[in-house]
Order: sequence, then structure tokens, then C-alpha cells
Amino acid sequence: MGRALSGYAGLSLWHATAGGSWDPRPRLDGDTEADVAIVGAGFTGLWTAYYLAEADPTLRVVVLESEVAGFGASGRNGGWCSALFPASLASLTRLGGRDAALAQHAAMRATVDEVVRVAAAEGIDADVVKGGTLTLARTGPQWARARAEVAEARSWDRNEDDVALWDADTATARLRATRVHGATYTPDCAVIHPAKLVRGLAEACERHGVRIHERTRVTAIEPGRAVTARGTVRARHVVRATEGFTAQLPGSARAVAPVYSLMIATEPLPETVWERIGLRERETFTDHRHLVIYGQRTADGRLAFGGRGAPYHLGSRVRPDFDRVPRVHAALHATLLDLLPVLRGTRVTHAWGGPLAIPRDWCASVGVDATTGLAWAGGYVGDGVGTSNLAGRTLRDLLLRRDTPLTRLPWVGHRSRRWEPEPLRWLGINTGLRAMTLADAEERLTGRRSVLARAVSPLLG
Repeated sequence: MGRALSGYAGLSLWHATAGGSWDPRPRLDGDTEADVAIVGAGFTGLWTAYYLAEADPTLRVVVLESEVAGFGASGRNGGWCSALFPASLASLTRLGGRDAALAQHAAMRATVDEVVRVAAAEGIDADVVKGGTLTLARTGPQWARARAEVAEARSWDRNEDDVALWDADTATARLRATRVHGATYTPDCAVIHPAKLVRGLAEACERHGVRIHERTRVTAIEPGRAVTARGTVRARHVVRATEGFTAQLPGSARAVAPVYSLMIATEPLPETVWERIGLRERETFTDHRHLVIYGQRTADGRLAFGGRGAPYHLGSRVRPDFDRVPRVHAALHATLLDLLPVLRGTRVTHAWGGPLAIPRDWCASVGVDATTGLAWAGGYVGDGVGTSNLAGRTLRDLLLRRDTPLTRLPWVGHRSRRWEPEPLRWLGINTGLRAMTLADAEERLTGRRSVLARAVSPLLG
């Protein structure tokens, strides 16, 4: 999956506007030893390295990356650092009980502020603004789901400062979208420039003594070692932090499903247009449809907008040409114009995408196998900017054998069942994606909650 070195800046809007050089760091050159070897220089790997090095400067921490730090979803995502966790509170309760589920939610809320804190402390200028998330309801069924979401939150003692229900006037005062019935709002999200954050985090790791080797593909993760064509890193602990690229590792083809999320970005918009759109606090936004969409106002005045809908590829394949699907990018543009007609005639300057990792039960996990020394974190289902930070702090405590509130959270040690073999995996995932698209169309046409969505949702976590 090699890429010309000059091509990294072309991966996404974020890569193009991060500033500085994308020249790779030196490759691994021969065998070496470490206390902790980390495979993957995205947010999971880098947060883990950062917190380990901060906690114990004597630790020898080596990070191995097949391309460059931030090559994958960490550098290409929607730019939300949110408190969203892919599994519901009810699902987490089944893992560890009600109090543990609420502790996980509280930890995710605190994580947003922790990312903001570290960015400031390390001098990482990642265009960070904590403006919260606005989730619009634009049909009757979406408005019903919004009300149900808030009622469910109240049953968990989650109050207005956690998630609020807004009427149409309050919602459109923030974002002047079409056909708004109301919205839910949470303050627990910071907008970021992901490539700036991941690059700055890599540099912070190096300042703390972490060694990062780029253009060094790991071909096998085994107890006590990470194997590459350029040498082997022997370590007490090896951390798998490969997220959407996990299926490329031997024996991991069914661990998670790499599903693509795609994005577009407009040219910088004049202030007169932003006055007609809103988002003055740089709130992130989405709506209550079934097939996920997400957007933000960038620091340089663009509207960056993304969503699901790209197909899953047979055999969990991940390839550069899957990053751009004209049909899906065109559908995203049409959706954006439906939300905000003021953008008609505005030029789209960037279109990109990349894989995210979906575990079979839609529940992210983190853990260490005490017998083998192998550790892992991931399966974020697109909610990885914040969750990866919590994973990094949790792995720090687990690897240092600390008993802390983080190590007792219900996602710790969880093992999702494997995905079905092909072609069942391909059929199931793509049927689910198509069903969610049809469910949204059904609700727009009928004004009633989709029967199809209710039938398919148990299969989708």
C-alpha cells in the first residue's frame, strides 16, 4: 500500500493544510530492544507512548508505523474530539453494571478536556475550540428519536449539562439548516484539526524520549516481539494500535471490519455566508438520521462534511483507491446542500476518505494479556479521537500494573467476537449500509419511523 512520499499532503484537507513537511522519520534499521513496542503511529499508539513516557521517563518506548504518523484515520477524520463511545450505556451495563457504565461515560466526558489540556501544555496548535455538538432533528421520526434520546439520558441521571433538548428556534439560532424540528445538544465536543494534532503529538512523544520509526511495516505481532522486514523489536509488551488497518495483520482478518467514511470540504467561505449558516462557536453538527453524517466549521472558514455510505470491500481489503468514491462524494455534497442551500455554487476543493474499524458488537476495547504481554486498543467505530486518548491513559496504567479507576472501566479486557467469514461479512455489512440509506429515504417519504431500520438495527450493534 505504498505511496509516493510527495503524496502524503494529498491524503486529505487536513494533510494539505497541516503545515510543515511530511518527510518520513527514519526507518527501523536492524534489530533493537525496548520495554514497550507500539505498532501504529495514529492517536492510539501516540497517546499510549506519550503517557507511558510521561509516567516513566526511563521506559524505552518504540513506535513503528508503516507510513507516517497520522497517515490513517487519526489524520483524516471529521475533527471531532467528543465524549461519544460506540457502545450504549445499556451495553456497557451488561459488561460491568450500571455504575461502571456511568463511570465510562464520565471518563469519556473528562477525556475531551484532557485532550484540550495536553494540546495547550505541549504547545500543539491544532485549532482546538470546545463548542459542543448539535444533533438536528429534520423529520418527524428524527424528532421522536431526539426526544427519546434525552428521555433515556434522564433515566441515567444525565442532566441538561450533559445533553439538552432544544426546540426549533433554539437549534436554528446555532445552525440555520432546513426543515429543523429541534435538536439535541451536548457541550462535550471540541473541534480540532486532526492532522495538526497528530503531528504535534508525535513531536511531543519524541521530546519525551519516544523513538518513532516511519515507513516500517510490521508483518507480525508476537509475544515479546514486533517483526518487520527491516528488523525485529523485542519488548516485554507489544501494543497493537492499528485500528482500520488491523485486518492486514496475519490472523486478524476477522478482528474488526474496515469500513470507509468519506469527506468533502468547501473553499473558505466569506463571513457573509457564515452569518447565514451560523456555527459561531464552531459547534460540530450532525442529525438524527440512520446513516451517519458529521460536519464542522474549520479554523480557516471552510465547511468540512462527511458521512458513511461507501461500500465495505470483500476480504476486509484496504487500498488507496478506496479513499475516493465519486458516487458517495456526490451524495455527500447533495446532502450538504439539502442541509444548507446557501452553499449552492460554493466550490468543493477537497474530497477524501479512509477506513475506520468496526468490531462485531460495536464495542471498543482495550486490554493487556498478562500471559503473552500483548496489548491492544481500538474498534472505535469512528469515535476514536477522544476514545483513543482514554485508551492511551488506560494502557499506561495497565502496562505499569497500576490499579486505577481507568483500569476498572467496563471496556477494559473486553473481547468482541470475530466477524463472520466471507462472503457473509461482505453481504451483511453492505446490506446493513444499504438498509440504513433506504430507511432514511423511507422516513422522509412517509413521515413515520422506519420499519426497515428496526429490523436491521440488531445486526448493526
